[in-house]
Amino acid sequence: MLHLLFKKMMNKIVPKVFISCYLASLIAVAPNVCAQPVTISDQKPKPAKKNNGYHPSVPTPTMTKVRYGEHRRHILDFWQAPSDKPTPLVLVIHGGGWKVGSKERLHRFVDANALLDAGISVIAINYRLTGHAKGIIPKLKPALEDAARALQFIRSKAKEWNIDKTRIGAAGGSAGGCSSLWLAYHDDLADPKSKDPVARESTRLFCAAVNSAQTSLDPQQMRDWIPNIKYGPGFFGKKDFTEFLADRESLLPWITKYSPYALVSKDDPPVYLNYKAAPSIGKKQKDPTHSANFGVKLQEHCHQYGLECHLVYPKAKNVTYATSTDYLIAKLKAQE
Repeated sequence: MLHLLFKKMMNKIVPKVFISCYLASLIAVAPNVCAQPVTISDQKPKPAKKNNGYHPSVPTPTMTKVRYGEHRRHILDFWQAPSDKPTPLVLVIHGGGWKVGSKERLHRFVDANALLDAGISVIAINYRLTGHAKGIIPKLKPALEDAARALQFIRSKAKEWNIDKTRIGAAGGSAGGCSSLWLAYHDDLADPKSKDPVARESTRLFCAAVNSAQTSLDPQQMRDWIPNIKYGPGFFGKKDFTEFLADRESLLPWITKYSPYALVSKDDPPVYLNYKAAPSIGKKQKDPTHSANFGVKLQEHCHQYGLECHLVYPKAKNVTYATSTDYLIAKLKAQE
């Protein structure tokens, strides 16, 4: 009887003692764990899962949710092309009017499989949207600056990711196309004296290939080209296009800083523009926000500077490259 009673007592006491000791050990080490600061460089990219929200045609990324900044939208996914030497890379910037969208729209802008098969690595990014631009005018500023920062971050990883930092192209649609053109035509934003090694990297592109992109943010230009255009006033804090046009003079410093058309200069890289409908300058458009009139006028402007600018739309003549992907492969692999 006594030995049975002792056994029951031990069955109740021992587990409690074990749990108490285990909890005490956790409490002892917890402060040391929490005390370690977490930085971007400390965070390892998460292993990619099948699809990851992408279209089924898109292959599984090599790395996903890699951070290039502190904001929750500062993430990118990376597809590494197999190669024994540094590969060219295409940076894909999603569309959505800088208001919505995500990197998972990749398949709308490029054929990732074709790029990878050609030996070109791919990166798709998220960036801050206009809803994150609290108190910031113009509201598109964070999105454009994030695109530049992502490009610098990618270059800082060139050795680790086997990327040729001299052959980076950009691609995107609509607002993402406008961001790509902004990078293509903007002067280099690198700061050689910065203490931040990422900020010392270049923001220049080798080429850009975009779909349905806005090429100007100047309300007068847009109205002259596309009479029924209503695009852009909210980005500059205006309630409608009438106010946007009326206040144009006061907005010119911003327009000249963020409008791709205004930034074009003779040392800029070649670009490719693709639209879904034929242009008709000065006439109302079925889809004014994505009109090929934007492409016609940018092409004319580029040719004045002696720059290469391909324009493609239904029934366009002398088309060399049918898609953005075809163009990117031809350009980025031309030197090999």
